Amino acid sequence: MPRNNNLRTSQPETPPPQSPSTQSPQSILDFVIPTNHVELPSNGKFYSEEHSLHNCETVEIKYISTKELDILTSENLLKQGVAVDRMIQGLLVDKTIKGEDLCIGDKNAIIVAARIGAFGSQYPVEFKCKECGLKNEHAFDLSKLDHKNLYLDEIKVTKNGTFFITLPQTKVDVECRLLTSKDEKYLEDLNTRNQKLGIPGRMLSDNYKLFIVSLNDDTDRGLVDEFVNKMPIQDLHHLAKIYEKTRPDIDLRGNIACNDCGTENGVTVLFTANFFWPE
Repeated sequence: MPRNNNLRTSQPETPPPQSPSTQSPQSILDFVIPTNHVELPSNGKFYSEEHSLHNCETVEIKYISTKELDILTSENLLKQGVAVDRMIQGLLVDKTIKGEDLCIGDKNAIIVAARIGAFGSQYPVEFKCKECGLKNEHAFDLSKLDHKNLYLDEIKVTKNGTFFITLPQTKVDVECRLLTSKDEKYLEDLNTRNQKLGIPGRMLSDNYKLFIVSLNDDTDRGLVDEFVNKMPIQDLHHLAKIYEKTRPDIDLRGNIACNDCGTENGVTVLFTANFFWPE
């Protein structure tokens, strides 16, 4: 069982209260903004030496304020699909860190920690029992979500934060990188554009073309694209398996017993529109 460490945060320090008679109008805004430290699923292992999070196990974020809630409710930002990323950028204490450059797993950990800091760890979910069909309501405890185990035994992480996977059939050494929040947005936009143009879905191959950095140290993008299109299925499955095992993240799944028949149901926490708006 992986250690439950991703959402462990430090308690904010609260300054002693001042007497109203000693407060000036300006001092009302001089309060200390509370922060906490979020443990990163990646442990900073997949960022280059030049990145601020290289080998960092935690990142410091502020608690959500009215300003961040305004971002989350902006119709324009929601339509563009950038509201959450803009919120994360506002929460990061170290402004040299760009939210769009975060590994997706680290971004997910920040999202969950920010939600806990704002509204607590209890998150209501609904699910239909796979056995009896009963509709269940359950309060999911976000603070008990675990990190995926880092899978570093069979890969070598470079100083650039990339790693190599050797394919079993073609014997090609594939250099890979973790997809970032920026990549995630690019793939979503690309898929939407292709759907509007009536182009068949290519999300699988588009993912590979993004996270593959080089083939036998050759970084030519045309070569990468052609190789992905022609990759043998055995190599494809191996690459997907090792990449997924290597990819750090928080485990958003949980087993919840049905209130009627007691059957264990696998339930996944989804980052829906109401994730930051508890009832």
